[in-house]
Amino acid sequence: MRILLDTHAFLWGLADSGRLSRRALRLMEDEGNELLWSAASSWEVAIKYALGRIRLPEPPGRYLPARLQAQRVDPLPVSDAHAWRVAELPPHHRDPFDRLLIAQALVEGLPIVTADRAFKKYDVDILW
Repeated sequence: MRILLDTHAFLWGLADSGRLSRRALRLMEDEGNELLWSAASSWEVAIKYALGRIRLPEPPGRYLPARLQAQRVDPLPVSDAHAWRVAELPPHHRDPFDRLLIAQALVEGLPIVTADRAFKKYDVDILW
């Protein structure tokens, strides 16, 4: 199964914080699943790191790529179709990064691993 990871889901799993649900952890550990990391998540981490809202041992451009690869997480670029789909979303969720993840999930037909309850207001499959 192809699965889109919300930013926090990957970071929580990476930190082994115990915050992932059992189901999310199982899905992320299942080598039969194709895990996807959006370029929007990279952008989100970069901005939050620059603002001091997220701490990492080193800058995200050095820290995350090797960890994404080690966890078998493939990149999902942001396309024009993804960006345009954001304009069609109802305003249930105001976070621009999450709105783009929702749009990507809708365009690509992907379920999302997320603990964000606001995602449930959209017609996307939530895996948690």
